Amino acid sequence: MSEPAPRVVELSSPFARFAGRLLVGLGHEVVLVEPPEGDGTRREQGGDAFVHWHAGKRSVTIDLAAPDGTAQLRRLLRGADILLDGTADGAEEAAEGLEQLVHVRVTPFGLVGPRSDWQGTDLVVAALGGMLAQVGDPDGPPLRLPENQAEQLAGVNAAIAALLGLRARRRGPGQLIDVSAQACVAAALEAGALAYLHEDRVPPRPGRVHPLVPHGLFRAADGHLGGGLGGSPRMWDALLGWLREEKADADLAEPRWQDPVERKKHQDHVFKVVQDFVGARPKAEFARQAQARKLPWAAVDLPHELPDNPQLAARDFFTRVTTPDGERTDLGFPFAFPEGRRRTELVAPGLGDGQDLLDDPPHAARTEPASVSAPEPATDEPVRPALDGVRVLDLTWVLAGPYCTKILADHGAEVIKVESAGRPDPTRFAPFMHLSRGPHTDPNTNGYFNEVNRNKQSIALDTRTEEGVAVLRDLIAHCDVVVENFSSTVMTKLGLGHEALRAINPDIVYVSMSGMGHTGPRNGWVSYADTVSASSGLTGLTGWGPDDVVGVIYGHGDIVAGLQAALATIAALEHRAETGRGQHVDLSQLEAIAAHMGTSLLSGKAVGPAGNTHPAWSPQGVYRSLGADRWLAVSVRDDTEWTALCEVIGRPELATDERTRTAEARRRESALVDGALGTWARTMSADAAAELLQARGVPAGAVQDGRELVEHDPQLRARGFYVSKDHPVAGAFLHEGVPITLTRTPGGVREPAPVLGADTDAVLREVAGLTPERIQHLRADGVLR
Repeated sequence: MSEPAPRVVELSSPFARFAGRLLVGLGHEVVLVEPPEGDGTRREQGGDAFVHWHAGKRSVTIDLAAPDGTAQLRRLLRGADILLDGTADGAEEAAEGLEQLVHVRVTPFGLVGPRSDWQGTDLVVAALGGMLAQVGDPDGPPLRLPENQAEQLAGVNAAIAALLGLRARRRGPGQLIDVSAQACVAAALEAGALAYLHEDRVPPRPGRVHPLVPHGLFRAADGHLGGGLGGSPRMWDALLGWLREEKADADLAEPRWQDPVERKKHQDHVFKVVQDFVGARPKAEFARQAQARKLPWAAVDLPHELPDNPQLAARDFFTRVTTPDGERTDLGFPFAFPEGRRRTELVAPGLGDGQDLLDDPPHAARTEPASVSAPEPATDEPVRPALDGVRVLDLTWVLAGPYCTKILADHGAEVIKVESAGRPDPTRFAPFMHLSRGPHTDPNTNGYFNEVNRNKQSIALDTRTEEGVAVLRDLIAHCDVVVENFSSTVMTKLGLGHEALRAINPDIVYVSMSGMGHTGPRNGWVSYADTVSASSGLTGLTGWGPDDVVGVIYGHGDIVAGLQAALATIAALEHRAETGRGQHVDLSQLEAIAAHMGTSLLSGKAVGPAGNTHPAWSPQGVYRSLGADRWLAVSVRDDTEWTALCEVIGRPELATDERTRTAEARRRESALVDGALGTWARTMSADAAAELLQARGVPAGAVQDGRELVEHDPQLRARGFYVSKDHPVAGAFLHEGVPITLTRTPGGVREPAPVLGADTDAVLREVAGLTPERIQHLRADGVLR
């Protein structure tokens, strides 16, 4: 008889609700605790917010302010495995003494530090976490990513935290886990802070062009396209060949343009030639023609166009939700789980539909959840991190895959990275991706690579040879997990598809991370983070209006895919622990980022970019403050906060002015409201302005770039977010830290990234069981290099 699904009790908030939704997708029983009047999302966006965030959960009403509120919650928690706690003050009293409970606190700024009590919204956390500084035109204001991406980064990290807590509970009691939304954002900036850490520079906002790789946003005849020159000589040659066929190559056939450094140096000219070619063609047709040539281009679609995407439809991505008003179509979950099954039908609960759980909880007969093992005996040994004892074979490269395995390594997994000079990772070798104070020719000094590959081992193995693949097989036999982010056919061509992996290691957890997934009509499409974001709806909603799309240019899509793959890996390890079965998680990076598009599909309407505004709150925006390119982010969620803001800015009369008394009125009078707030903000530093507003309970924060995050942010400093380690070649430098803190089994940055091939002999000898003679033979044949 199988064990019951883990039970999650959710005390919801904007920063916690996505975690609950993800756990529903994993098959957990999620119980939403609502106040007697119902969760606030029932009244947002005509109820669409509730349908999206809470369908598939059960509803229990508890008045936590009532005399017996805490006692009622405690009765519910006695039969729970996880408490997902988004409340400001926390439910420690109700959880006290419940040793089986994994208590995940999700707050805007974390539980410790001088700003732990600051008010945070998606906009304000995105500003203080560094996200806003990376989006927008260099000479314009910073721009918010749509659909609450800061909140959703916190949510997926909280879901990871919950599963790490369950994993650690197999060796001991539950624990409190502290998730800081600001730290989740600061850990998800791609090169945003790394350029400062490794090159002493703060890149300007990139506008519509990626700051490192030769990709960007291009205008098509009927919209926009994401794409560019690609990342390999083959892609440049294919694009140039296409331009020449159409007699649109201008001067790009000249020998000088074969040099990628020259192309990067004069990228504006190259992009103009490409734009002239692209601009006369419809976006969907151009993308199809480009992909036929294996070129990474994608049409920029809006959310209402997603159901027409043949890849998403073929993979049964979308979810049908039953509501009192009928059936609705919503975005699906980021990956199919478990064992290839995807939840595609959900029911939005009525208020208090699960009230019987308070009277007779199904788990109440258990003294502790069945998955809890006996605690480890007390010893003098240090407590092991949650994933200690898990061995991961890391076949990933660039960002999405290495970000996944970085998370696993940070929490104790033994991660063996397989790489080779014969198939170089651009983040080690490509000059345009090299972040270093020294020459951009040493593969061991690239700050980009060294950030996402800390805590790992490196073996240099040429997998293009039969002997190299044979060594891979030896390693797979001794690993728990294989992770790769190749295109969909690479592993099969190597003879290492899922069935082959199972033959080698029957309970292997295999996580693939191709752009489109291993099945479907577009499974062979070439994708980068920007093209996946284009296809998902994210790029199309990032802008100031329909005719002013800016797009998300940095690797947010890669980060999201990495986080979701880490969640999938830990979930698969838990599933294996319960059932004895491994599985193939066929993660599509497109589906991962599309699952982060919030309520954008539910309305059925063609929504477009809305800048930094909020659909219900006013004012919300980013305002220029004292200093060069300094900005203040402010959200006003209700009339009480508006009154406080008016007093702080010296305009108390606006709080009672009929033109600005309500949020709806303030939206109509945005020129007056933004003018008053903007005039005040311009007279002082963003930090000082934020301090004054936060002292009155108004969410506000400076827009921080990489320098400010590293040097000046008191909250990140108090949490010890940036961690120094001494690399054997690159020397000492700061690493971005771990955004979730497990109080009993903490993760951390233990070791710097490995030098290329530093662990080859030791891993092949100790893990794969190769003899010194065979290792010597492999090296002589060039298989190890």
